[in-house]
Amino acid sequence: MRGVASRDVEAQRAANAEAPRIPHLLSRIGHLFAPHKAMLILTILLVVIDAALTVAPPLLTQQAFDLGLFPPGGPNLPVLFELVGLMILVWILSAGLGIWQTFLTSTIGNRVMGALRVDLFTHLQSMELGFFTRTKTGVIQSRLANDVGGVAGVLSNTVSSVIGNLVTVIAAVVAMLLLSWQLTLIAVILLPVLVLAQRRVGRVRARIATKTQESLSEMTAITQETLSVSGILLAKSFGRQASETERYATENRSQIRLQVQQAMSGQGFFALVQVFLSVVPAVVYLVSAFLIQGGSDITAGTIVAFTTVQARLMWPLLGLMRVALDLQTSGALFARIFEYMDLKPAIADRPDAAPLTSSDPTGLVEFRDVRFSYPDQVGEASETLRGVSFVAEPGRRVAFVGASGAGKTTIGYLIPRFYEVTGGSVRIADRDVRDLRHDDVMHQIGIVSQETYLFHATIRENLLYARPDATEEEMRAAAEAASIAETIESFPDGYDTVVGERGYRLSGGEKQRIAIARVILKDPAILILDEATSALDSVSERAVQAALDQAASGRTTIAIAHRLSTVVDADVIHVVERGRIVESGRHHELLALGGAYASLAARQGLHDPVP
Repeated sequence: MRGVASRDVEAQRAANAEAPRIPHLLSRIGHLFAPHKAMLILTILLVVIDAALTVAPPLLTQQAFDLGLFPPGGPNLPVLFELVGLMILVWILSAGLGIWQTFLTSTIGNRVMGALRVDLFTHLQSMELGFFTRTKTGVIQSRLANDVGGVAGVLSNTVSSVIGNLVTVIAAVVAMLLLSWQLTLIAVILLPVLVLAQRRVGRVRARIATKTQESLSEMTAITQETLSVSGILLAKSFGRQASETERYATENRSQIRLQVQQAMSGQGFFALVQVFLSVVPAVVYLVSAFLIQGGSDITAGTIVAFTTVQARLMWPLLGLMRVALDLQTSGALFARIFEYMDLKPAIADRPDAAPLTSSDPTGLVEFRDVRFSYPDQVGEASETLRGVSFVAEPGRRVAFVGASGAGKTTIGYLIPRFYEVTGGSVRIADRDVRDLRHDDVMHQIGIVSQETYLFHATIRENLLYARPDATEEEMRAAAEAASIAETIESFPDGYDTVVGERGYRLSGGEKQRIAIARVILKDPAILILDEATSALDSVSERAVQAALDQAASGRTTIAIAHRLSTVVDADVIHVVERGRIVESGRHHELLALGGAYASLAARQGLHDPVP
């Protein structure tokens, strides 16, 4: 958990948040609609027809006044019935088109949003491990949920709203010009000023939207950190529930303030627009009086029709301005989404990456003068590995021991290419892993780490994660090999037992043996054991160690250990100090040397012969 000072720094950063600048943002947003071109064209056609129909009733109203209600000689009922019937038909047709249009726009918008969410998720899956170690899980979740969800309305409504309102505005202005160009001039004279004001308001709303999303990201991160099983245990252990609640409440207050700012931004502008458009009819009546006194042929029907069209102009015009503001606001969200989409994975297949074949000695692992620094480390003095070289022959068990921070786990990370070496090469099947397809490399490797991760699902689902196509017999055989089958079958629900969040309904030894069974089911050529028993009690350790010995049979095994008792029977033990291999040999050979390994053994009370 972070301290107050750290949170203050993050709060200040969020307060100054600006949307990332993404080149060709509008064209990239437009490209999202490309797979739905046919449906989009149909939607546009419906919108144009519907928008054009909205100006027909006012023109029919003019005819109803001038030819039906007040023609020379009195009302003409046949003409009036015909005109009223046409108006009703237009409204029914318009309503039907509106329902169809809503279905199409909703379908397109949600499909585009769904595809965007999957694309972002897929891209994040391709990112290297280092990206996830330096980025909070809650922030990543917020990009997927809050940012993508925040543009849902724009994706669903923008096309229809822009085109529909634009066609309506154009048709209304044309109709107004046909009725009276003088009155039209009065009605639109201040519109350019309003457009300029709208652009300024849009920039303000975009900044607020960015700050709002940053705040949502922080709230999601706090939730993920503190309401996970591990977070709750930590908070309860240190009695920090109240402080965590206050941390969440503080960010929540910030979110409320930003939401209010976002809701209120532009309200004064829209009120001004609404007042302007509402006052125009009164001004039209006044100007019409002067025009009639000046000899104009404006009729009562013309004035009624004009004010009706002008009223119809008000809402589409407001709609266009709102959409323009929404586009500026959502542009900040799209920029945040595309910022992640534009991240380049540090580890990716080369264009000429070669596959591994069944004839390749996939169990052969070799380090040649490997040097490595983590991305946030600079300079030779901070190198985690400094010229590490070794060979692990197929089917052999190779162990790495040493003090914490010596570089043992890093060796395990470099074999499956979780990180890229900064010097030398890591080789599998006598080929540099950078020249191989990464999926092929990962297919050959199984990892059992100290921190076992199980999904909140059944034991069966957790086991089949390794091989979804495995048969029931293969799954049960893997559980037998990991010495966990009897335990699983003792549960009331057997393999359908739900293990809980991160497997917390199971003991440490049970979780670890299920993880081992999962790796056995994968059947890799190379097995990496990273401190796989260090967190267990002695009874569980013996059970898990027996399962590990069974899992390692016939496989190249890289065992990273703190407890020397777990690796004394390894074919070769490498002692790692400060990123270098300083001693290598079998257990009794290293004890005889009386060096670093012998010192470690003495501190752990381990002597030769080993029982």
